[in-house]
Amino acid sequence: MRKLVYTGFMSLDGVVDSPGGGPGEEHRSGGWVFKDLEFVPEAWTLKGEELAETTALMFGRHSYESFAQTWPNSPDHADYKELPKYVVSATLSDDAVIDGWGPITILRSTEDVAALKESEGGAIFIHGSAELARRLSDEGLIDQYNLLVFPVLLGAGKSLFGRADRDKYMLTLRESDSYANGILKLVYDVKR
Repeated sequence: MRKLVYTGFMSLDGVVDSPGGGPGEEHRSGGWVFKDLEFVPEAWTLKGEELAETTALMFGRHSYESFAQTWPNSPDHADYKELPKYVVSATLSDDAVIDGWGPITILRSTEDVAALKESEGGAIFIHGSAELARRLSDEGLIDQYNLLVFPVLLGAGKSLFGRADRDKYMLTLRESDSYANGILKLVYDVKR
């Protein structure tokens, strides 16, 4: 069974909307990850650690369309270029996927995601994709959360976690760290 990992940047009040401020990111405080915060290199080591474990990427349609504009030719994301990518969308057409960014498969439902998890292979990492992450979390499909929590309150914006009335999920803290600029690294496994 493959592990499904959500990885992302989150404000202290749970917002994951527009952290980089790039194309397709519409939040009024877009780019909040890079603004008004001292750069502390060790706060970013989680991203390098993830790369060693990543065997595939997963996106919702909006994040795919946003990342597909910059990631394929970005030196910062070169190691992701040839990895298999899964886009979960009921509306993205097969001819809308871009060429030259490794194999891309469109999954049409959370049932397709559940079936993919049952297949052979390693960890699949979800980047961005707040709406997808909420749906998959509500379905009990996410196995691990890798979060960098930033010392900022954004108020409005897309939240990683939904407010649906559902059974609780307990998490086990696998790893944590704090950095001089106020960023917290939190790695949680979902207890099954």
